[in-house]
Amino acid sequence: MRTTAATRITLAASGFVLAAGLVTGCSSSDDSGSSTSTATSSMSGMSGMTSMSESAAPAADLVGSGCAAYAQANPSGPASVNGMAMAPVATAAAANPELKTLTQAISGKLNPQVNLVDTLNNGQYTVFAPTDAAFAKLPAATVDQLKTDSAMLTKILTYHVVSGQIPPADIDGQHKSLEGATVTVTGSGNDIKVNDNTSVVCGGIKTANATVYLVDSVLMPPS
Repeated sequence: MRTTAATRITLAASGFVLAAGLVTGCSSSDDSGSSTSTATSSMSGMSGMTSMSESAAPAADLVGSGCAAYAQANPSGPASVNGMAMAPVATAAAANPELKTLTQAISGKLNPQVNLVDTLNNGQYTVFAPTDAAFAKLPAATVDQLKTDSAMLTKILTYHVVSGQIPPADIDGQHKSLEGATVTVTGSGNDIKVNDNTSVVCGGIKTANATVYLVDSVLMPPS
């Protein structure tokens, strides 16, 4: 999408009599100035179009019935769709008001023995990110267990992560998670399901190194 344009205009005049040289020189100077001005204006316009296109790109492929509401609630700043695109995924999640519990879980604040921030911020991933409402569905006893059961928390969190970035156009299908088990995605557009019973609230959100799908339930890996 980035276009680099270089325009070099070389004027040479030699072997002419003085009078003809003056006339030609004036004409060439006017034409050169006009051409240079036109080229500069054209490149400036193209640059502006590219900048606008790039700023809109992160929101271009979003899917899910909750995308419009999220964009309206977070029109700018680090939590906006464009803002999240500038940061690696764990950092972007920390700025997202819908992912406070997930951020605690991956950063050692829920369980001091489990911190996946460096792992998630380095690499290319697809992340199924449970919203705060998704975590609220978990039984209180399960949440308490995750605070001390490091193996269980790690297993659950890594089950939400798939290597490589998968765009919405290719998300339908089976994907092997970092945990090792398969995540099954079906549907398209505003009706995408994960493992049959979990809905994508808003997906295709780009970060600097990942593609994120906000989901309305915490995914549980097979026993």
